[in-house]
Amino acid sequence: MADPSTLLGPVDALAPYIEPLLVVLVVLNMVTRLLAHRRHRKQVEEGAEAVARFVPHELSNVVLVLGSFYFMTVEHHGGMVLSMLVVGMVITDFFEFESRKVEVREERPLDRPKAALVASLLVLSYALFQAVFYLVRPYWSSIV
Repeated sequence: MADPSTLLGPVDALAPYIEPLLVVLVVLNMVTRLLAHRRHRKQVEEGAEAVARFVPHELSNVVLVLGSFYFMTVEHHGGMVLSMLVVGMVITDFFEFESRKVEVREERPLDRPKAALVASLLVLSYALFQAVFYLVRPYWSSIV
């Protein structure tokens, strides 16, 4: 029987660093969301058909989803919670983009992606909790 800690082969070398890496990926995703919104504001002047998805942001979504799924192989409970939060954030991103297109078609002012920002802050807070849990673990273990 294969050792479950080497389930993904060479990729498992990331296991000790996955929590801080996920925090970096979430922050990167938030930065690309900001850049995408700025780009959408510039595209509004060209019309509804000019508003397009920002490829770096979509790629950061995919990498973040894959990273959270990988984290699920390392920490089952924390990975499941983080994966659900990340998938919810990606779904929110999808609908936020579609609402931007509707706003442009109806010639309304472009709104900020508020729901996606809240979802990403929730993902960031949980990723930070997972990354610094080693500081809380002794106190947590004495209570639970």
